[in-house]
Amino acid sequence: MADRSYNAFEMAQSQFDKVADQLDLDEATRDLLRYNAREYHVSIPVRMDDGSFKVFRGYRVQHNDSRGPAKGGIRFHPMETIDTVRALAMWMTWKTAVVDIPLGGGKGGVICDPHNLSMREQEQICRGWVRQLSRDMGPVNDIPAPDVMTNAQHMLWMLDEFETLRGERLPGFITGKPVGMGGSLGRTEATGYGVIFTVREALKALDIPPAKTTASIQGFGNVAQYAIELFNRIGGKTICVSSWDQKDQTSYSFKKSSGVDLDELRGITDRFGGIDKDKAKGLGYEVLPGEAWIEQKVDILIPAALEHQITKENVSKINDSVKIIAEGANGPTTPEADEVISKRGIFMIPDLLANAGGVTCSYFEQVQSNMNYFWDKDEVLGKLDSKMTSAFNAVSELAEKRKLYMRDAAYVIAIGRVAQASKDRGWV
Repeated sequence: MADRSYNAFEMAQSQFDKVADQLDLDEATRDLLRYNAREYHVSIPVRMDDGSFKVFRGYRVQHNDSRGPAKGGIRFHPMETIDTVRALAMWMTWKTAVVDIPLGGGKGGVICDPHNLSMREQEQICRGWVRQLSRDMGPVNDIPAPDVMTNAQHMLWMLDEFETLRGERLPGFITGKPVGMGGSLGRTEATGYGVIFTVREALKALDIPPAKTTASIQGFGNVAQYAIELFNRIGGKTICVSSWDQKDQTSYSFKKSSGVDLDELRGITDRFGGIDKDKAKGLGYEVLPGEAWIEQKVDILIPAALEHQITKENVSKINDSVKIIAEGANGPTTPEADEVISKRGIFMIPDLLANAGGVTCSYFEQVQSNMNYFWDKDEVLGKLDSKMTSAFNAVSELAEKRKLYMRDAAYVIAIGRVAQASKDRGWV
């Protein structure tokens, strides 16, 4: 996100264009789906703890809602841009379509750095964002959720502000809430577990026993931690993770050939997923440069941080041992890098499939909130496993049948479903 020469929305559009040609979409359908239906730019004035005022810029983009209400997270990030939000909203439309849940795509963001904000200041940003957008959001038209550097507490503040403005109890307005306040059991684990459900299925397709595999993961936030947890449970071993160091303003990779100890690392990690490098050294981890995660001799790579991480500049560093890449993050691989990965025959599980566990479980939470009835954790995770496995099989079968790259197969299914819904509604 920090690379201003990179435009995520242009990348998302180029991915769409490629598949639109394969589907032979008419010009009107291309014009509808290539751009976002609506976008909002807002200013959020906040009285800071020192008494001064500061104005934060925020966004909400609704890409397409032909298949259901817009759905997508809100992220807090100092380098957030409208083009990043536009791209993420479009990717959310394809993601909800590929797992076949009745939702569209949206995304939100605020340009801020929670590392440097008190909890009171963060609360005021949350409430201010909702005040600006409440007329254009709600449980039947646009449902937010957590994303980068936002969490259940942020969602609860947003819900409280929305319900106060509406004068109603509307827990289905937002997902990712605390479990005791209308959140769903299993939601915390959902995205990371979903990644590994697809990895498990890919290993089956490649006839590789999970117990014989190793992984390297970029990031150590919620997605990465739960991916490691389930990967360990199915018999795999993670030997390297990376994380951002706020103090040094750079990233580091942490390697332990015998396998990282998840509980051990969680004990020296801040709430943003930053691992204390000095404590890690004391626990026997080799501390390497941030990009070292991509160079490891492993079977599986899982980029689970931000977009634009596997590029034409570093794709050649991927070790020949790598058989699977599972995109836990949104848009981590550029089209140029994709071409190289495809030619090398690495099995790619694209972001709109691999990390769709989060939005799928968000949908479950939304349904439960609207019904005022809640399922137990095993039932939620069982439903998630079923949805992710079914989506993987559909994409894999199409890829095999039409000799497509997995990303292209996923896009063909997703864009085809959204295009058909738009035609059925008479929009094009």
